[in-house]
Amino acid sequence: MASDNQPETVSIPSVPYDTPTSARAYGWMLGGKDNYEVDRNFLLATLPSFPECVDIARQNREFLFRAVRHLTREAGIRQFIDMGCGLPTDDNVHQVAQRFAPDARVVYVDIDPVVLAHGRALLADDFSTTVITGDMRDQDAILEHPDVVRLIDFDEPVAVLFLSVGHHLVDADGPRRILRTVVDRAAPGSLLGFSQVVADDPERGAAMTAHISGGGVPWQTRTPAEVDALLDGLVPVEPGLVNLVDWRPDADQPPLAPVHPDLVPYVGATDSNKGIYEYGGVLRKP
Repeated sequence: MASDNQPETVSIPSVPYDTPTSARAYGWMLGGKDNYEVDRNFLLATLPSFPECVDIARQNREFLFRAVRHLTREAGIRQFIDMGCGLPTDDNVHQVAQRFAPDARVVYVDIDPVVLAHGRALLADDFSTTVITGDMRDQDAILEHPDVVRLIDFDEPVAVLFLSVGHHLVDADGPRRILRTVVDRAAPGSLLGFSQVVADDPERGAAMTAHISGGGVPWQTRTPAEVDALLDGLVPVEPGLVNLVDWRPDADQPPLAPVHPDLVPYVGATDSNKGIYEYGGVLRKP
């Protein structure tokens, strides 16, 4: 177990160079540079059929800022678990949370070794925040991890974030079980931030699922109704479960980094293509 002052040290798995990863592809759409040719080629092969992806990734990241701001400033949350956190960029969860609540504690969880390496470098001197190796499908292992035990008190409300990762939990993984494991452990009054890519047209959603999963990235595009069913029993915070651009929009929030020139042609695709989008919100455990 980690000491009271130091996070646990664990080995980082080898970097997969021959298969794209969601964290690296997502990071590229946010303006990040920690990716490989296989990630860029995968996205450039995907975007002609699904040009909405760049906007969707960026809209989700903007939602993260608004959701974490709400959770700290309005809901009074002081502890967070960010499942499938992705690569560090501007306004990460701990930075947003600690901007509004300096005593906030954050555990990042990811299985991508590039995420882990960069996260640990960023957080080397921050004992209120850590990043751990974890597969979000194995919630029992995550919740028993020494750094989670060190930083998270499940007798107090906690915010658990599954942001833009719901589509990586296919039905065979038992996504409702995964969500329920952590929700059931959390104290009453805890909150869940959730978002995933949805399609209003099930046939187009199935085509998106086939393309992305065929490229080696686990994926399941759902309909909004299917997401609602996964989250049944939790109480949505206003304005409910919506297209993320409609969740408490704020034109004055900090801007994202500019996109790579190769992705510029796809920026704004959701202005005319409205059938595929990121859907979610913040929900409270009764």
